[in-house]
Amino acid sequence: MNRKAPTLAELAAAAGVSTMTASRAINNQHGVSDATRAKVQLLASQLGYAPNRMAQKLSTGQSRVLGVLVTDLDKPYNSSVVAGVVRAAAAAATEVLIYSLVDRDRRPTGNVPKLLQQFTDGVIAVLPYEQGFMETLSQGQVPVVTIDTPSEHTGFVSIGADDYGGARKALAYLAELGHKRIAFVAGEEKLESARQRHRAYDDAVAILGLEALVLQGHHTLAGGRTAGESIAKMKRRRPTAVFASNDVSAFGVLTALQSHGIKVPEDISVVGFDDLPAAAQVHPALTTVRQPIEELGRSAVNTLLALLAGLDAACSQVTLPTELIVRESTAPPNRH
Repeated sequence: MNRKAPTLAELAAAAGVSTMTASRAINNQHGVSDATRAKVQLLASQLGYAPNRMAQKLSTGQSRVLGVLVTDLDKPYNSSVVAGVVRAAAAAATEVLIYSLVDRDRRPTGNVPKLLQQFTDGVIAVLPYEQGFMETLSQGQVPVVTIDTPSEHTGFVSIGADDYGGARKALAYLAELGHKRIAFVAGEEKLESARQRHRAYDDAVAILGLEALVLQGHHTLAGGRTAGESIAKMKRRRPTAVFASNDVSAFGVLTALQSHGIKVPEDISVVGFDDLPAAAQVHPALTTVRQPIEELGRSAVNTLLALLAGLDAACSQVTLPTELIVRESTAPPNRH
């Protein structure tokens, strides 16, 4: 038979302190000695005490819970961002309430923002597809930080990576190797990050004098495989290099090329974007642009906590640097 979780009053009685002292100890507030805090928190863990976050927020104004709204949580990029959020929140003695949108194109019900506003101190939104929902969040009473959504579109502080700069580094590197026919496997154009990488490709074509070829990959394995199939079947002027808008579509390109007996990088070089863990494990290991995915989540948490502390954001758009990681999938073009 499961034991009922104790109330705050019962926890306080077990610890031999007042209810106020127990509350302060549980919530890491001032006015409690380190020894008493440790004793109360140990007892809370042993007895299975769970704080009432609704009551806590009503009494103190804070629940020490951050909300996360995210689309496609099953995708490696999004799950890594959320992992960064959870780790940074834990380091700040704060919990995370995650709501994942299964259908990224369908606007959630109004109950979701109401729930988050009741139980959380602030919200981190990874919602690049749903501008309408951002409007709903803007009407709430809690601060919001977004990831991969430009601040001018939402009015919130936004955290993102240098997608344009990273893509330009990748294309400049391929050009330095001697590649002129570089295909681009575009991503999901609803994403600001995908649009920036596409813009970088268009600019590189104009500035570096490249031969342009754009194929759609939708940031998916299947989309990358379809693009790779199209490239493999080209009889004339086949690209000597491919730059994919993300690693997942780059994996699809690799699979398609290799299934046609096309060697990477001897026949065609391939570059991705993200530097997912699998990028170093595929064969050949993928040259890619590393963006600090978990750091995006950590930065969002730190920014949100600063806003909750009453500090103004230094800027409305925080851009983290990207880095080209050269591995085995790139080489100078085969001249034969």
